[in-house]
Amino acid sequence: MSMITNPILKGFNPDPSILRVGEDYYIATSTFEWTPGVQIHHSKDLKNWSLLTHPLTRKSQLNMIGNPDSGGVWAPCLSYANGVFYLVYTNVKSLTGAYKDTHNYLITAKDIMGPWSEPVYLNSSGFDPSLFHDDDGKKWLLNMVWDHRQDKNPFHGIVMQQYSEEEHRLIGPTRQIFKGTDLGCTEAPHMYKKDDYYYLMVAEGGTGYEHAVTIARSKSLLGEYVVDPLNPMLTSRNHADLLLQKAGHASLVKTQSNEWYIVHLCSRPLKPQMRCILGRETAIQKVYWTDDGWLRLQEGNNPKVEVIAPQLSEHYLEEECEIDHFNKDQMNIHLSALRDFASEEWVSLTTRPGYLRMTGRESLNSLHKQSLLARRQQAFTFEAETAVQFDPTNFQQMAGLVYYYNTNNHYYLYISHDEELGKHIGLISSDKGRYNELSFQKVSVGESANIFFKITVDHQNLQFYYSEDSVRWEKIGPELDASILSDDYITNYEDGSATELAFTGAFIGMAVQDLTGQQKHADFDYFKYIEHD
Repeated sequence: MSMITNPILKGFNPDPSILRVGEDYYIATSTFEWTPGVQIHHSKDLKNWSLLTHPLTRKSQLNMIGNPDSGGVWAPCLSYANGVFYLVYTNVKSLTGAYKDTHNYLITAKDIMGPWSEPVYLNSSGFDPSLFHDDDGKKWLLNMVWDHRQDKNPFHGIVMQQYSEEEHRLIGPTRQIFKGTDLGCTEAPHMYKKDDYYYLMVAEGGTGYEHAVTIARSKSLLGEYVVDPLNPMLTSRNHADLLLQKAGHASLVKTQSNEWYIVHLCSRPLKPQMRCILGRETAIQKVYWTDDGWLRLQEGNNPKVEVIAPQLSEHYLEEECEIDHFNKDQMNIHLSALRDFASEEWVSLTTRPGYLRMTGRESLNSLHKQSLLARRQQAFTFEAETAVQFDPTNFQQMAGLVYYYNTNNHYYLYISHDEELGKHIGLISSDKGRYNELSFQKVSVGESANIFFKITVDHQNLQFYYSEDSVRWEKIGPELDASILSDDYITNYEDGSATELAFTGAFIGMAVQDLTGQQKHADFDYFKYIEHD
């Protein structure tokens, strides 16, 4: 019996929306402030998944300049009807305080690889939009509504409104169809139709350790929706022993072999700190329908690490190359940028063939135009390495290797210039916005052409290294704590307060800054990422 091991999408891949078209399975996940927008993974067997494409590739589809940390693309929903793929998504422009500015859009394509259309604006009343295609051909948009008023439940409920494909807009009245249960924080609606019922699947309990999946059903699309008597149908709450925590935010799929599965959000915390350094990931569970028409896991309502695979032929994937020599015309699909799309304005693979050239722009604190390219951390134990050619003339010019969560939380091993030392290496951290220089002393490197940087991470322990010949490596700075690059640490879940919202994950990559505005560039010879889990 073939088994699937969870999570199926490791590292920062939250809010999964699964879709089957013929023999192909796709999962769309949130990317927040990272570009290109929305990750779409592909599988033939629900077990082996590969990153296939990103549908949001240009500013006309997704303008995130100035978006806050953990703003941007929330909870995309991927669907298909009559030969057309549909993707709805939110671009969150503000998320702290009483208000949330959440603009919802729709794009379409006849091929999953694109080209994807220009966006149709839908509404801004809340987040987590999804599109339901009913049997009669009508299309309905669902989303949660955010209520900013004092002494009101901010999660106001799930609303539905008809979408006109001919007019490219929402039409008719907006109807509230579900107010949620006592679990609270009702969001992430997905609608399904089976037999005589419409089934509404939502996330409740918040995105932390109380997260859960609730099912409600009605014989009428507009309700009244009756909640599953054994609610919730999936949760990790009150089970700190489980490997998969924060289970919630699910979507449903039926295989061509008539088996049913859900994919859902989860996290794997380091213990005893309960910090999830890999961010929020995607897992899968096998489910079935009871005789009285409710959706159930195979056993209980807790997520399982090992799940029975469907009765489909297994499709093995080629191993991905661990080192990128920047000798191709297109950017590595695993590299992401912050808010601004990678463009010739600041990054090039052709100006100096065999190198990635990045032009220095704003600081690591910027919400606008950073020059940073990085990939997700997807294993508890990994090492990453690069070689940098950079000739700064000012202390405001820096380039190097960055281990990054957001503008307030990161580590940075860099080359810069000092009035006394000249060209040198330094190491800094930002811990909840507190800047600190971590190297015991800055290391002068004279006129060395290539400077090699490396990071090793083993769960919460991390160490930076440098070399001038890629053979003799020297430690720089103390052993550091990787677990501060986690939503649990940043949002202060540990003491019950939340001074900052954090929904993403840790990235490792390359960055260049020129705070003088002279646009000094750096050349990166390669980028290596090796997992050891």
